[in-house]
Amino acid sequence: MTRIENATLVPETGAIGVACPANNEPAQLFVDLNNTRVEFPRDKCIHQLIEEQVQRTPNATAVIFENKRLTYRELSERADDLAGALQKLGIGPEVPVGVCLERSLEMMVGLLGILKAGGCYVPLDPAYPKDRLKFVLADAQPPVLLTQTSLRNDLKFEIPNLKLLCVDEPDHAPRITGHKPGNTEPRTRNTNHASAYLAYIMYTSGSTGKPKGVMITHRNIANLFTGMDRVLGVTPGVWLAVTSISFDISVLELFWTLARGFTVVIPANGLRTISDQILQHGVTHFQCTPSLAGNLVRTPGSSEALRQLRKFLVGGEALPVTLATQLRQLLHGELLNMYGPTETTIWSATHLVREVNSTVPIGRPIANTEIRILGEQLQPIAAGEPGEIFIGGEGVARGYLNRPELTAAKFVADPFSSDAKARLYRTGDIGLCRTDGTIEFLGRADHQVKLHGHRIELGEIESVLRQHTAVQECVVHVWEAGPDDKRLAAYIVPVSGSSPSVMELRRFLEVKLPAHMIPAAFVWLDKLPLTPNGKVDRNVLSKPNEVRPNLAAAYVPPQTQIEETIASIWRQILRIEKVGVHDNYFDLGGNSLLLTETHAKLCLALKVDFPIVRSFEHPTIAALTEFLAFGKNSSLPNVRERASRQREAFARQQLQAVTV
Repeated sequence: MTRIENATLVPETGAIGVACPANNEPAQLFVDLNNTRVEFPRDKCIHQLIEEQVQRTPNATAVIFENKRLTYRELSERADDLAGALQKLGIGPEVPVGVCLERSLEMMVGLLGILKAGGCYVPLDPAYPKDRLKFVLADAQPPVLLTQTSLRNDLKFEIPNLKLLCVDEPDHAPRITGHKPGNTEPRTRNTNHASAYLAYIMYTSGSTGKPKGVMITHRNIANLFTGMDRVLGVTPGVWLAVTSISFDISVLELFWTLARGFTVVIPANGLRTISDQILQHGVTHFQCTPSLAGNLVRTPGSSEALRQLRKFLVGGEALPVTLATQLRQLLHGELLNMYGPTETTIWSATHLVREVNSTVPIGRPIANTEIRILGEQLQPIAAGEPGEIFIGGEGVARGYLNRPELTAAKFVADPFSSDAKARLYRTGDIGLCRTDGTIEFLGRADHQVKLHGHRIELGEIESVLRQHTAVQECVVHVWEAGPDDKRLAAYIVPVSGSSPSVMELRRFLEVKLPAHMIPAAFVWLDKLPLTPNGKVDRNVLSKPNEVRPNLAAAYVPPQTQIEETIASIWRQILRIEKVGVHDNYFDLGGNSLLLTETHAKLCLALKVDFPIVRSFEHPTIAALTEFLAFGKNSSLPNVRERASRQREAFARQQLQAVTV
């Protein structure tokens, strides 16, 4: 690659930038922007930094899950035991270990134990389809998969030399969860180069239809810790960690916090609302996507919880102005807009939102991070002009696992650095630098989207859809369902003579893709709209009609007041005109994020209080109505059976009317 000749080290600031003549204010702006160089513990690993905190506060509470908790000493000791067991299985530097665990204390012990053993963890969400889990395991090739007995049967893949280690299995529990007296030293002794070893491999969506593994080192994360110290301060608090370990921002929630003396609260899936957890545990710090933040704002009774927070971090997707305004009005603490791709170690820039104008910037780079706005030839773009966002510095990942060509294409030589080994990650994001030195995010240069915090390659969904025998052509696009409410829509040209239902396509996708990649709406077309050069014209795709989708089940209208109340709330949130009592909430386009808002409004409207997990267990209006009416009362089986028979009879009548 041709290097720009006027790239030089700026001696006054220590920042790396483009030399600029006197009075060249736009160029000088970028030099000042990237003046971020500070010292950080470049030779230490994550678990070493946490162990230092263990020595400082051994008896303080480190992790809470439901009614259980571990002190810093207990967490460290249990992780030591697991590290020993893993090392006996051959785990050491650069050796990956799969982690497929439900949220629990064991999950935290497992992650820390892997790091103490010297290995790197590969997170696998238990909710992901088997095909996706199998692909990740085959690609990363971990010799050990850390899991639990309740998941073991779902993880029996034909992968050679893969050993399942269950943290709760009786044969393993004594050496994993039972600390041996005198075993207080970390089992891993690190060399001066240990920080260059991998800490985790995180898989993200891929445009070719295959996920790609991003390789992050301990040194990358140690720099993030220093950057977060400068952004958040180092005063300990209580952090509510709601993020899946398959999403990289969980690293901040689980590891930076422990290295700084926080208490980490890990909520169980779907049992209590976020607001309840914040109030119960005295949470001071919280991080989530704008989608979840918007859901919180709309949830009745959340204001008190939000006012309690000292720091509220939002990131993973663009922060809408309306939402930022609402949050600023509700919060007593600080609101921070965060930005950064997985490939540059979680967060690369941050902006403290004090006032809200026409847009919310992503701010300035964190410690030892450089952000540049460049053109197609990697030439600098003047302030105020749009270009692609490139990120350099200590957070840049090693690259993609087993993808050297893609690594070379996305991680390019840094033409502005005096270090020949320095690289820039080309994000594919479009942005500009304001005259005040803050970066503004404008959108994407390709068809990648950020939805509910997840980075999604639309091409991956399209690739899977085309595998269905009834799909001739398709395109997946983002549907603006309402203000600050984006959802996926699939536009499908079916094979001649075929008429697949929404339920059929959803079930097909659910086998291969995680829930956040399943379109909320499906639209059938005679042909895809094309631009003059033959590409799909996404700009003219029509908004999905707000009507009942083509479900396999017949439409059965609400019959009682409680059914109509539930249906009304579903129609409002799902933006569907007709909702039947036997329609599945998730087949109508619902997801866990929307269900949180739905559940809160149901409790308020019906004047009841029940765990949100019951909505997952009863995803139809008929089932939920029955649960609310009878609950676990087994003395009314005849009433329930009679109601069920009545509904089935009514459904058959409706189906006969449709088929005739």
